[in-house]
Amino acid sequence: MPELEDLLQRIRACRLCEAHLPLGPRPVLHASATAKLLIVGQAPGTKVHASRIPWDDQSGRRLRQWLGLEPAAFYDAAQVAIIPMGFCYPGKGKSGDLPPRPECAAHWHQSLLALLPDIQLTLLVGKYAQDYFLGRTARPTLTETVANWHEYLPRYMPLPHPSPRNQFWLRRNPWFEAGAVPALQQLVAQLVVKT
Repeated sequence: MPELEDLLQRIRACRLCEAHLPLGPRPVLHASATAKLLIVGQAPGTKVHASRIPWDDQSGRRLRQWLGLEPAAFYDAAQVAIIPMGFCYPGKGKSGDLPPRPECAAHWHQSLLALLPDIQLTLLVGKYAQDYFLGRTARPTLTETVANWHEYLPRYMPLPHPSPRNQFWLRRNPWFEAGAVPALQQLVAQLVVKT
Protein backbone atom coordinates (compact mmCIF):
# COMPACT_ATOMS: atom_id res chain seq x y z
CA MET A 1 0.00 0.00 0.00
CA PRO A 2 1.93 3.04 -1.27
CA GLU A 3 -0.06 5.47 0.91
CA LEU A 4 0.96 3.64 4.10
CA GLU A 5 4.59 3.38 3.02
CA ASP A 6 4.64 7.10 2.28
CA LEU A 7 3.17 7.88 5.70
CA LEU A 8 5.67 5.60 7.47
CA GLN A 9 8.52 7.37 5.69
CA ARG A 10 7.16 10.75 6.75
CA ILE A 11 6.82 9.58 10.37
CA ARG A 12 10.37 8.19 10.39
CA ALA A 13 11.58 11.60 9.16
CA CYS A 14 9.48 13.51 11.74
CA ARG A 15 11.15 16.32 13.69
CA LEU A 16 8.06 17.82 15.41
CA CYS A 17 9.39 17.69 18.97
CA GLU A 18 13.12 17.61 18.23
CA ALA A 19 13.84 20.42 20.69
CA HIS A 20 12.48 18.30 23.56
CA LEU A 21 14.33 15.05 22.83
CA PRO A 22 17.65 14.57 24.68
CA LEU A 23 18.93 11.99 22.18
CA GLY A 24 17.33 13.60 19.15
CA PRO A 25 14.50 12.31 16.98
CA ARG A 26 14.62 8.68 15.92
CA PRO A 27 11.05 7.43 15.41
CA VAL A 28 10.56 3.71 15.98
CA LEU A 29 7.51 1.84 14.68
CA HIS A 30 6.51 -0.74 12.12
CA ALA A 31 3.27 -1.52 10.37
CA SER A 32 1.69 -3.13 7.35
CA ALA A 33 -1.80 -2.85 5.90
CA THR A 34 -2.21 -6.61 6.41
CA ALA A 35 -1.45 -6.63 10.16
CA LYS A 36 -4.22 -8.08 12.33
CA LEU A 37 -2.65 -7.38 15.73
CA LEU A 38 -1.70 -3.87 16.86
CA ILE A 39 0.54 -3.24 19.86
CA VAL A 40 0.43 0.29 21.27
CA GLY A 41 3.04 0.93 23.94
CA GLN A 42 4.48 4.06 25.51
CA ALA A 43 7.71 5.21 23.85
CA PRO A 44 11.10 3.68 23.04
CA GLY A 45 13.70 3.41 25.77
CA THR A 46 17.39 4.08 25.19
CA LYS A 47 18.14 0.56 23.94
CA VAL A 48 15.31 0.68 21.40
CA HIS A 49 16.36 4.21 20.42
CA ALA A 50 19.83 2.84 19.62
CA SER A 51 18.70 -0.30 17.77
CA ARG A 52 15.53 1.11 16.14
CA ILE A 53 13.89 -2.27 16.81
CA PRO A 54 10.62 -1.95 18.77
CA TRP A 55 10.55 -3.74 22.13
CA ASP A 56 14.22 -4.75 21.73
CA ASP A 57 14.81 -4.90 25.49
CA GLN A 58 13.81 -6.76 28.67
CA SER A 59 10.28 -5.35 28.46
CA GLY A 60 9.98 -6.77 24.96
CA ARG A 61 11.12 -10.22 26.08
CA ARG A 62 8.43 -10.30 28.74
CA LEU A 63 5.80 -8.96 26.31
CA ARG A 64 6.65 -11.69 23.80
CA GLN A 65 6.30 -14.28 26.60
CA TRP A 66 2.88 -12.89 27.51
CA LEU A 67 1.82 -13.09 23.86
CA GLY A 68 3.31 -16.55 23.31
CA LEU A 69 5.25 -15.28 20.28
CA GLU A 70 8.81 -15.88 19.17
CA PRO A 71 10.68 -12.87 17.76
CA ALA A 72 10.14 -13.97 14.12
CA ALA A 73 6.35 -13.74 14.43
CA PHE A 74 6.39 -10.72 16.76
CA TYR A 75 8.50 -8.70 14.30
CA ASP A 76 6.55 -9.80 11.21
CA ALA A 77 5.03 -6.44 10.24
CA ALA A 78 2.66 -8.23 7.85
CA GLN A 79 0.97 -9.68 10.95
CA VAL A 80 1.86 -7.39 13.87
CA ALA A 81 1.88 -3.58 13.81
CA ILE A 82 3.82 -1.81 16.57
CA ILE A 83 2.93 1.83 17.08
CA PRO A 84 3.90 3.53 20.35
CA MET A 85 2.15 6.57 21.78
CA GLY A 86 5.43 8.45 21.34
CA PHE A 87 7.74 7.39 18.51
CA CYS A 88 10.99 8.71 20.02
CA TYR A 89 12.82 8.30 23.33
CA PRO A 90 11.42 11.10 25.53
CA GLY A 91 14.24 11.33 28.08
CA LYS A 92 14.78 10.31 31.68
CA GLY A 93 12.59 11.41 34.58
CA LYS A 94 12.84 11.00 38.35
CA SER A 95 11.44 7.46 38.43
CA GLY A 96 12.10 6.19 34.91
CA ASP A 97 11.59 7.47 31.41
CA LEU A 98 9.49 10.57 30.84
CA PRO A 99 5.97 10.19 29.43
CA PRO A 100 5.65 9.85 25.66
CA ARG A 101 5.66 13.18 23.86
CA PRO A 102 2.03 14.13 23.05
CA GLU A 103 2.83 15.41 19.56
CA CYS A 104 3.09 11.92 18.02
CA ALA A 105 -0.40 10.66 18.77
CA ALA A 106 -2.01 14.03 18.08
CA HIS A 107 -0.25 14.48 14.74
CA TRP A 108 0.11 10.97 13.34
CA HIS A 109 -2.10 8.30 14.94
CA GLN A 110 -5.42 9.04 13.23
CA SER A 111 -3.87 8.95 9.75
CA LEU A 112 -1.83 5.88 10.55
CA LEU A 113 -4.66 3.86 12.09
CA ALA A 114 -6.90 4.65 9.11
CA LEU A 115 -4.42 2.80 6.88
CA LEU A 116 -4.49 -0.38 9.01
CA PRO A 117 -7.86 -1.84 7.93
CA ASP A 118 -7.28 -5.43 9.07
CA ILE A 119 -6.53 -4.80 12.75
CA GLN A 120 -8.72 -7.12 14.81
CA LEU A 121 -7.17 -6.66 18.26
CA THR A 122 -5.26 -3.73 19.75
CA LEU A 123 -3.12 -4.34 22.83
CA LEU A 124 -2.96 -1.22 25.00
CA VAL A 125 0.29 -1.52 26.92
CA GLY A 126 0.37 0.89 29.84
CA LYS A 127 -1.82 3.73 31.06
CA TYR A 128 -0.93 6.25 28.33
CA ALA A 129 -2.24 3.97 25.58
CA GLN A 130 -5.26 2.96 27.66
CA ASP A 131 -6.29 6.53 28.42
CA TYR A 132 -5.85 7.58 24.78
CA PHE A 133 -7.76 4.70 23.18
CA LEU A 134 -10.33 3.94 25.87
CA GLY A 135 -11.10 7.53 26.82
CA ARG A 136 -13.90 7.75 29.38
CA THR A 137 -14.31 3.97 29.45
CA ALA A 138 -10.85 3.57 31.03
CA ARG A 139 -11.05 2.95 34.77
CA PRO A 140 -9.42 5.39 37.24
CA THR A 141 -6.32 3.21 37.63
CA LEU A 142 -4.34 0.94 35.35
CA THR A 143 -4.97 -1.97 37.72
CA GLU A 144 -8.74 -1.53 37.49
CA THR A 145 -8.62 -1.19 33.70
CA VAL A 146 -6.46 -4.30 33.29
CA ALA A 147 -8.56 -6.26 35.81
CA ASN A 148 -11.60 -5.59 33.63
CA TRP A 149 -9.82 -6.48 30.38
CA HIS A 150 -12.66 -8.72 29.19
CA GLU A 151 -15.01 -5.70 29.01
CA TYR A 152 -12.88 -4.10 26.29
CA LEU A 153 -12.79 -7.14 24.00
CA PRO A 154 -12.96 -7.88 21.14
CA ARG A 155 -11.42 -4.58 20.01
CA TYR A 156 -8.95 -3.83 22.82
CA MET A 157 -7.04 -5.64 25.53
CA PRO A 158 -5.38 -3.45 28.18
CA LEU A 159 -2.09 -4.69 29.63
CA PRO A 160 0.33 -3.45 32.28
CA HIS A 161 3.72 -2.40 31.05
CA PRO A 162 6.04 -5.44 30.96
CA SER A 163 8.98 -3.45 32.31
CA PRO A 164 11.21 -5.05 34.95
CA ARG A 165 10.21 -2.02 37.06
CA ASN A 166 6.72 -3.56 37.27
CA GLN A 167 7.81 -6.65 39.21
CA PHE A 168 6.05 -5.30 42.30
CA TRP A 169 2.79 -4.82 40.38
CA LEU A 170 2.96 -8.35 38.97
CA ARG A 171 3.60 -9.83 42.43
CA ARG A 172 0.64 -7.91 43.88
CA ASN A 173 -1.63 -8.91 41.02
CA PRO A 174 -0.98 -12.63 40.34
CA TRP A 175 -4.39 -12.91 38.66
CA PHE A 176 -2.92 -11.16 35.61
CA GLU A 177 -0.38 -13.83 34.67
CA ALA A 178 -2.65 -16.63 35.94
CA GLY A 179 -5.80 -15.62 34.04
CA ALA A 180 -5.35 -12.73 31.63
CA VAL A 181 -2.12 -13.96 30.01
CA PRO A 182 -3.50 -17.37 28.96
CA ALA A 183 -6.56 -15.63 27.47
CA LEU A 184 -4.26 -13.18 25.69
CA GLN A 185 -2.21 -16.03 24.23
CA GLN A 186 -5.36 -17.65 22.86
CA LEU A 187 -6.46 -14.42 21.22
CA VAL A 188 -3.04 -13.80 19.69
CA ALA A 189 -2.82 -17.39 18.40
CA GLN A 190 -6.01 -16.79 16.41
CA LEU A 191 -4.48 -13.75 14.68
CA VAL A 192 -0.76 -14.40 14.27
CA VAL A 193 0.72 -17.34 12.39
CA LYS A 194 3.79 -18.51 14.26
CA THR A 195 6.80 -18.72 11.96
